[in-house]
Amino acid sequence: MDLLEKLRAVEKRRAKFEPGPAPGATVIEQVLGPCEVVVNGRPTLMFGSNNYLGLTLHPEIVAAARDAVAQYGTGTTGSRTANGTLALHEQLERDLAGWFGKRHALIFSTGYQANLSLIGALCGPGDVILIDSDSHASIYDATRQTASQVIGFRHNSSDSLRKKLERLPRGPRNRLVVVEGLYSIRGDVAPLTEIVEVCRTYGAYLLVDEAHSLGTYGPNGLGCAEEQGVLEHVDFVVGTFSKSLAGVGGVCVSDHRELGALHFLARAYVFTASGSPSNVASVQAAVRVIREHPELRDQLWANVRRLRHGLQERGYAIGSTESPIVPIFTGDEERTIALWQGLLTEGLYVNLIVPPGCPQDECVLRASCSAAHTPEHITRALDVLGRVGAELGVTRVALS
Repeated sequence: MDLLEKLRAVEKRRAKFEPGPAPGATVIEQVLGPCEVVVNGRPTLMFGSNNYLGLTLHPEIVAAARDAVAQYGTGTTGSRTANGTLALHEQLERDLAGWFGKRHALIFSTGYQANLSLIGALCGPGDVILIDSDSHASIYDATRQTASQVIGFRHNSSDSLRKKLERLPRGPRNRLVVVEGLYSIRGDVAPLTEIVEVCRTYGAYLLVDEAHSLGTYGPNGLGCAEEQGVLEHVDFVVGTFSKSLAGVGGVCVSDHRELGALHFLARAYVFTASGSPSNVASVQAAVRVIREHPELRDQLWANVRRLRHGLQERGYAIGSTESPIVPIFTGDEERTIALWQGLLTEGLYVNLIVPPGCPQDECVLRASCSAAHTPEHITRALDVLGRVGAELGVTRVALS
């Protein structure tokens, strides 16, 4: 097969969107606020962002970024193992370790890189990685770079995980279980209490990716492990800065002092420039704001409940788990694309998930809630969803 053939296949799929807008070609021309943007010259409500706490334009966070640029410049021009470690990087690591109550923290230039670095450095020949079947692409890609045995288990099934571990020969602690706290497509939460119990029974290390749950779950906003009371039993917690923390980057926190060895062993970390001064400073400010303002989470959850209730009233099929990610199950690909385009044309942006991002006829529109959404934002969004869904017959179709 020609090297470019796979790209031609993608181009053919893009024709399904013509002549309307298409994902990846939808440009945000102006940002009017944390939940309002301009697309194609039209003010558009943003319900497709991971800006869960609405902090992207928070004055303290913007000021921290501006001050860091003035003091340190625009970039580090080097990796953390070369010239790319500033006092800012080490201070943020201390702040994050303190927030989680863990002994050690290591930050990364992206959240994707955090999983790539951690799993790639921890696991090698003779090791076993067990991952939830719905794991994020960064987790799958991380396992592919290792020579470890990789075993998938049924999504959110501690029983399936137990059976997989039972079949492995007893021996050294060379097993790593990888799950997410909150899954990004269907918005469902891992049963971490049960998974922790299984890992402890069979002597497996546990990594929990709290990318979408950091800042939103738990009494201190530390994620689903804190919410379920098992944070102290999780070996490695991975988080991202690009969602509730309104920046770019990632972190791993752990009580294992060996975490520091990644500074020299993780190729994705060693050979990537460190986070920019402005970004690191903004994340540090965001952590401070989240810790000082727990009411942001209260507002987020109030908005989640209002949006979910409104969608159900209008006849949409949505996910059963109450979370900031609200999946709208639309099924058929053509119907889903038409709905997404219709919503965008009417000034409402949500995320579109179609094959190969999901199985055939299991398409989803993913709406995301933010603490910055006002009651008026939600009312307007529901009005658009109700009107466009009815016009296309989506809310009247029995979805399987």
